[in-house]
Amino acid sequence: MNFDQILSAIGGFGRYQKILYIWICLPQVLLAFHMLVSIFTGATPPHQCREGSSPAAGNQSLYSATLNFSLSNSSCFSQDVVLLGNGTQRVPCGDGWVYSRETFESTIVTEWDLVCSKAVFNNIGSSIYMFGLLVGSVVFGAMADRYGRRFVLLLSLALQTVFGVTVAFAPNFPVYVILRFVVGTTISGVIINAFVLGTEWTCTKRRMLAGIITDYAYGLGYMLLAGVAYLIRDWRKLQLAISAPGFLVLPHSARWLLANNRREEAIALLRKAALVNGRPVSRFLIHLWRHHQVEKCEISVEAKRSHSAVDLVRTPQMRKRSLILFYVWFVNVLVYYGLSLGVSRLGTDLYLTQFVFGLVEIPARSLVLVVLPFSRRLTQSGFLAIGGLACLLMLAVPADHPNLLSGLAMVGKFGIAASFAVIYVYTAEIFPTVLRQTGIGVSCMFARMGGVLAPIINMLHNHSPATPLAIFGISPLLGAVLALALPETADRPLPDTVEDAENWDVRMKVKTQVSKL
Repeated sequence: MNFDQILSAIGGFGRYQKILYIWICLPQVLLAFHMLVSIFTGATPPHQCREGSSPAAGNQSLYSATLNFSLSNSSCFSQDVVLLGNGTQRVPCGDGWVYSRETFESTIVTEWDLVCSKAVFNNIGSSIYMFGLLVGSVVFGAMADRYGRRFVLLLSLALQTVFGVTVAFAPNFPVYVILRFVVGTTISGVIINAFVLGTEWTCTKRRMLAGIITDYAYGLGYMLLAGVAYLIRDWRKLQLAISAPGFLVLPHSARWLLANNRREEAIALLRKAALVNGRPVSRFLIHLWRHHQVEKCEISVEAKRSHSAVDLVRTPQMRKRSLILFYVWFVNVLVYYGLSLGVSRLGTDLYLTQFVFGLVEIPARSLVLVVLPFSRRLTQSGFLAIGGLACLLMLAVPADHPNLLSGLAMVGKFGIAASFAVIYVYTAEIFPTVLRQTGIGVSCMFARMGGVLAPIINMLHNHSPATPLAIFGISPLLGAVLALALPETADRPLPDTVEDAENWDVRMKVKTQVSKL
């Protein structure tokens, strides 16, 4: 009798697991806040040079009220100076800038003048934050294997709260970036361990549903952020609001306790879960598990230790599938955050657009639940294609049609959000058991690289508005084509070893021929 059978016996997705998922979903809302708050705290309002000779110089509020601001007439230069020859030379703003307060009371841009020649630092700061997620996935992933999912999850939430609040008091931009980097590392600690803790308490049949439930919570946070930002227009106050205490009380993972020879603690947790679920575990069942399950789990753990990340690319089929999955993960995060962080350029109401961008995630996840049981491969490819085509169609829409641009952007966001939900399930099914955790870990590292590049690619918009959309359109279309080369995993037994993975297609063909006979 293995752990999954014990889990089914005590209630694979009963009241205990549902309560656990409610607590796990709460930090997912905060994750959406931290991941997307820079859309508002790092927004660039319309601005003009503060003229030293102006009677309003030194009085920003008066100056901003008397000027007709718009993004189109925002300027980095004060005036033209006639040279001795026939040409003129544009003079940069010498007395700083004055900003419109129509939408924002303050942002990091208005506080530290991150415009014109300094505008690049805003996007670099976002990339450094995303790099924090990459570092956090390595650090907190290793800590979780040693100290347990629960401890690292609670530690990540505590650090996220402390440093998130500290960000609001950053005295200058470099300190702000460093503190946001630390918050980024804690985000990975929450994402990885909340997902794993939930799935390790859920029976096999319900894991796909349980995993997507947390995505709904993230979408809820996406929408709530629009409302919170609408009410709080000062960036420091907004940062404080989204960094509300996130301390939780969560149980250990019984599976992790077992793998680390903490047998009695695991049995106590299983008894508690069974009691909450109204499914008392018989003495005989506990006796079987106590004396036989440990050896099986220890063998499984030892098997995992005998493999490394190199095995992901050592053999032909594993190499092909791994490289395709790495690219699909990279593209999903690149386009997802490329579109999300670029929402302010669509020309529509920022708060409403942000809300709808979060809202489209709900039907996207719901559609995944409907179509995913039929085919993983076609679903993954189809949603990537929808996201890519929508981005390319945006290139054909003039800038003076913001509603149409926003509509296509939402279609693209819909496709990428759905693709994002699929890739989690698909990756776990393609990698064999002995390499599953390693494969998902490496895939997440490639995903974080996409997050680092997304703000940098958005910077290209200032020089060539079509370039970011071309990249966000072509890259997922290439991923859609490559995904067709992956094996179908729906309703098929998963590979346990590298050999199983290499011979998977052959075994499926033989099984099909035998069934026909």
